[in-house]
Amino acid sequence: MQQKQSTSIVWFTDNLRVQDNSVLNKAMKNSERVIGIYFLIPKQFNKTQFGFKKTEKFRAKFLLDTLKDLKSELDALNISLLVFNSVLKDQISKLVNTYGVKAVYHQKEWTDEEIRRINSVKKCLPSDVIVHGCYDQFLFHPDDVTFHYSETPKVFTQFRKQLERKSSVRPLVSVQPQKICSKVEIDFKLPTLEQLGFEDFDVDLRTACPFKGGSTSAEKRLDYYFFKTQSLGVYKKTRNGLLGENYSSKFSPWLANGSLSARQIYWKIKDFEQQFYANQSTYWLFFELIWRDFFKFISLKHENAIFKLEGILNITYNWTENSKFVKEWTDGRTADDFVNANMIELKNTGWMSNRGRQNVASFFAKTLKIDWRIGAAYFESMLLDYDVHSNYGNWMYVSGVGNDPRDRTFNLKRQAEMYDGDKLFRNHWLK
Repeated sequence: MQQKQSTSIVWFTDNLRVQDNSVLNKAMKNSERVIGIYFLIPKQFNKTQFGFKKTEKFRAKFLLDTLKDLKSELDALNISLLVFNSVLKDQISKLVNTYGVKAVYHQKEWTDEEIRRINSVKKCLPSDVIVHGCYDQFLFHPDDVTFHYSETPKVFTQFRKQLERKSSVRPLVSVQPQKICSKVEIDFKLPTLEQLGFEDFDVDLRTACPFKGGSTSAEKRLDYYFFKTQSLGVYKKTRNGLLGENYSSKFSPWLANGSLSARQIYWKIKDFEQQFYANQSTYWLFFELIWRDFFKFISLKHENAIFKLEGILNITYNWTENSKFVKEWTDGRTADDFVNANMIELKNTGWMSNRGRQNVASFFAKTLKIDWRIGAAYFESMLLDYDVHSNYGNWMYVSGVGNDPRDRTFNLKRQAEMYDGDKLFRNHWLK
């Protein structure tokens, strides 16, 4: 039996939940005392090389809501959550020295910025502090698939079939209250939006995604979408919609910051199928969760190549960096009204439908032929549900340097006719 460490830190990143949290569960089982920490890293709110803030106001506000909710959930477990808006390695060093910390638990990462952040913390820890990292952001854990991530299939269909036939989804991790004394005497005060460099704002009433951050809101949405309205049962028919809260699940913002896990959604789908019925729509939401895993495995395999102009295919196109076209695209002032409506929605709400994202990205990379990483950086800045692997995986896919074997270009006129033939969406945003 593993001996319990006296005091451990749980370093929360994009796993901002209590339930189905393997990192937190391991720390609680192996420790007499647990302290939760989160870092609002100042660099995350600065401008990048592409001229956009790395995190804009929409995701920042969603994140603050999430941290407030997480603090409440951890309070119920007698665990403190300390949120720092400062350099992380200095603060961790102070906590380790003050509270005699013997272990740090965190979600394992593999992309460049996250790896550098983890390594910088490891360097400042005493040699007797053990660092535990574990994957906790997948539907199918990398240890449970029949191939090493370095052998991830190039094509999604092959990936999906292998997982469906030969792998299974792990059961949920239930975090139970334990008799541990974990409170620390540090004055906790969550930073405000203003302290992060933004003015407070009201949510645009036209948005299709008006939800607050945090596991409490996520679980309410799950219950509403699955059981109160049974919208899951028609998901495959409505998922390409453009207007309204229920054309798609809208789970992605909570998935992105980890206040909801893919496993939680999967097992709720199974509950729904047992209670009501299974059909193409219930399967299709599972299908979309596999897509999410696919891009995570692709980034595990190719590492920082997902951020390179040539992508994972190492293909060179004649990209441009036309700042005038970029500004017209971000402002919704292009020659295409369907693109414009989607871009104005994003600018005002931090949200855009999946159908919209594919079209505006194709227009940016294939029609305007602008460096696709600029578009990806704008999405990173603006989207409520930004996820590094899905964002860059999808942009590579659409831009012809990723996993699309057909290298398609969207026919925007045809797309608008198919999905907004009555112009309700365009009128909604272009008035």
